[in-house]
Amino acid sequence: MMPTYGRFPVALVSGKGAVATDTEGRQYIDFTSGIGVNSLGYCDDGWVKAVSRQAAALQHISNLYYSDVQTELAARLCKLTGYSKVFLCNSGAEANECAIKLARKYSVEKYGRQRSSIVTLQNSFHGRTITTLAATGQEVFHNYFFPFTEGFSYARANDMDSVRSCVDDSTCAVFIELIQGEGGVLPMERAFVQQLSQFCKERDILLMIDEVQTGVSRTGSLYCYQQYGVQPDVFTSAKGLGGGVPIGACLCTETLGEVLSQGQHGTTFGGNPIACAAALEVLSRVAEEEFLQQVTQKGDYLKSKLEEIPGITSVRGMGMMLGAELQKDNAKEIAAKCVEHGLLILTAKNFLRLLPPLTITDEEMEKGLQILRDVIAE
Repeated sequence: MMPTYGRFPVALVSGKGAVATDTEGRQYIDFTSGIGVNSLGYCDDGWVKAVSRQAAALQHISNLYYSDVQTELAARLCKLTGYSKVFLCNSGAEANECAIKLARKYSVEKYGRQRSSIVTLQNSFHGRTITTLAATGQEVFHNYFFPFTEGFSYARANDMDSVRSCVDDSTCAVFIELIQGEGGVLPMERAFVQQLSQFCKERDILLMIDEVQTGVSRTGSLYCYQQYGVQPDVFTSAKGLGGGVPIGACLCTETLGEVLSQGQHGTTFGGNPIACAAALEVLSRVAEEEFLQQVTQKGDYLKSKLEEIPGITSVRGMGMMLGAELQKDNAKEIAAKCVEHGLLILTAKNFLRLLPPLTITDEEMEKGLQILRDVIAE
C-alpha cells in the first residue's frame, strides 16, 4: 500500500459496540468510530441484519435502472429533512463535488459564466479530490497537485466583514462547515450563520453546508443546521450515514432540484443497494427523538468529564463531536500513548478529537475517560 496514512501500530480484526479487538486479542475503547462513520458502533445487530439481507437479495445494479431500496432511502432523507431532491454517491468528497457543480450550473444558467466562484472559510476541510482540496481553506493542502481548480476564495470563520470582502459579482455560493472538524473542532457562532444566511438570500447566492462530519445525529440533531435556525440551499452528508459502508448524499431545495440533468453528473457505485439498506437502518434509529436526546446527554456528560481532567484546558464542540485542548500542546503524543493503553482517539490540529459511536454505553465512556486521565497524568 502507498504510505498515505500515519497509521498507529494496531491491526483491528473485530469489534462490537464501542470496543475493537486486534490481531493479538487486545481490546480498545473506540472514541473515533472510524472518524465518525460507525454511527451505531461495531457490528450492530440491526445493521448487520439489514446489510446481510440486502447482500443476499441484490448487491449492485447500474443507475440505469431503478432500485426500491435506493428510492426508499431518497424519500426517507427528503421526508426527514424537508428537502426536495437528493443525489446519492460514495463519500463526503463526492457529495461536496456534487454541491459545487450544482451551484455553478445553477448560477451560470441564470447569470452567465462569469458568476461561478465560491467562498469557503479559512481552516475548512471539504475533501481530497483536486476540486475539494481547492475548496479547503488550509494553505497546507494547496501544494504539489497543480493546477488546482480555480474559483475559490477563503473568508475568516465567524467574521461577516471578511465574507463580504470575499463576495463580488462572480460569487455563486458560500460553502461552510458548521463545526470545522479537521480544522480543530471549531463551531460556527449562531449569529454569524444566521447573518450569513440572510446575506446570501438577499444576493441570490447559494448557502451550502458541508455536514459530512456533523450530520446524521452527531451533534444532537439529525443535521447540525437544524440547531442554527437556518435552511441552506444545499447540504451534504456522508460518514455516519452508512454506519460503516461507503455512501454520500447531496440534498437540495426544490428550486435546485432539476438543475443537474441526465448525463451531467453520475457515479457507478452511488446509491448501491447494500449501502442504501445500511443507511435506512441507521436513519430508522438515529432520527428518533429519544435517540437524539441520548446523544445530547452523552455529549454533555463527555464534555463535563473532559473539562475535569487535569491537563485539559478547554473543550469545544456539540453533541458527540468534541475537541479537547491540552495544556502541553501534545495531542499527537497523547493519542499514540492512548493506543498503547487501550483507547482509540483522534487529533485535529492541536486538539484531541472525540467522535465516539452514538450508541456508546456509559460503561464504555467511563473506561475510555479513565484511560485518557491516566495517560495525560503520566
